[in-house]
Amino acid sequence: MNLARLALRQVLSRPLHSVLNIVLLALGVATVVLILQFDAQLQDRMLRDGERIDLVVGAKGSPLQLILSSVYQADIPTGNIPKAEADQLARHPLIARAIPISMGDSAAGHRILGTTPDYIELYEGKLVSGALWQAPLEVVLGANVASHTGWQPGQTFAGSHGLGEGGEHHDDHPYRVTGILAPTGTILDDLVLTSLESVWAVHEHHDKHPASSDPDREITALLIQYTTPLAVLKLPRQINAESKLQATSPALESARLLNVVGIGLQAFRGFAVILTVSALLSMFVALYTTLEARRHDLAVMRMMGCSPSGLLMVILLEGWLLAGISTLAGLGLGHLALSGAGHLQLAPALHLTGWHWLNTEWLILLTAPVTGTLAALIPAIRAYRTDIALVLANQ
Repeated sequence: MNLARLALRQVLSRPLHSVLNIVLLALGVATVVLILQFDAQLQDRMLRDGERIDLVVGAKGSPLQLILSSVYQADIPTGNIPKAEADQLARHPLIARAIPISMGDSAAGHRILGTTPDYIELYEGKLVSGALWQAPLEVVLGANVASHTGWQPGQTFAGSHGLGEGGEHHDDHPYRVTGILAPTGTILDDLVLTSLESVWAVHEHHDKHPASSDPDREITALLIQYTTPLAVLKLPRQINAESKLQATSPALESARLLNVVGIGLQAFRGFAVILTVSALLSMFVALYTTLEARRHDLAVMRMMGCSPSGLLMVILLEGWLLAGISTLAGLGLGHLALSGAGHLQLAPALHLTGWHWLNTEWLILLTAPVTGTLAALIPAIRAYRTDIALVLANQ
């Protein structure tokens, strides 16, 4: 007697119950996958964007806002700081490299960042076509910007005032594309990069002081790399105490942000647990009630030579089959949802993808037989203890 084929037939004999159990458990698994993937891809992206930056110096304000705006390009800046003061700080013996950045405009929804070629080197950016800027109002496009806009070297465009779409266009100061960068998987992919002089030139008529006046030039922030890890003990405190600038650590603020995000993810984890437990209960009820209706059939099977252990195995196989299908469906659904979210750019800063597999997802696969066993164990034991004579006598 083929027990696996018999278990499959039993599952197919009640399609409505089977589909309902599979859907419920698959939704629970998919929710777990979404949470795990979102958390992992968020941490991975934040690590790649901020791991090479030891310290950010900018205007006084919220430390988290300074990090979000200057490192992750996900918020508005806290303000500007005098470039002369930033240049003086950059000569500090504890600073190995200081990269100035200046922002305030955007193009096609992507931020225009005034900086130096060191910023591209920071993220190991490489040109796939064209060259770096050589003069004001020349720009290099990140990979995602080039893909989104279709702009090629030699083309021109006008930026718009502000960090989002809808601002006043600077038609009198068009930018010219000189190069396109290869994908890096970092924030570099989403930026339009140009020189600091370009930003000053475009905003000269907006500012109170002329941009061409060196003492009055400003930048948004300074991205710093230490000469030694011991600098973390002295430099941030010194800057915050002895100047009008604010210094904050991307690692520290990122950890705080992830902690806040983690609180929200806990709620989704709770929802996933409720879904999974509900699915297990539904599967248990379905197997138990079906067993009661099949007691005569099970007794006949015993008379035809099926052993008590064979009956137990049939019920367990049903549970494993339902749990296995549900787990595979849930994993597929979770990754499909991630791909859809990435395609629709529901979290544009993350570039979510469903083509990323986590080691923890192997654990989800391994829990399928455990889940099936939990749901089918009691019905299987009752099938094992079926009293042939009593069942047949009551028919």
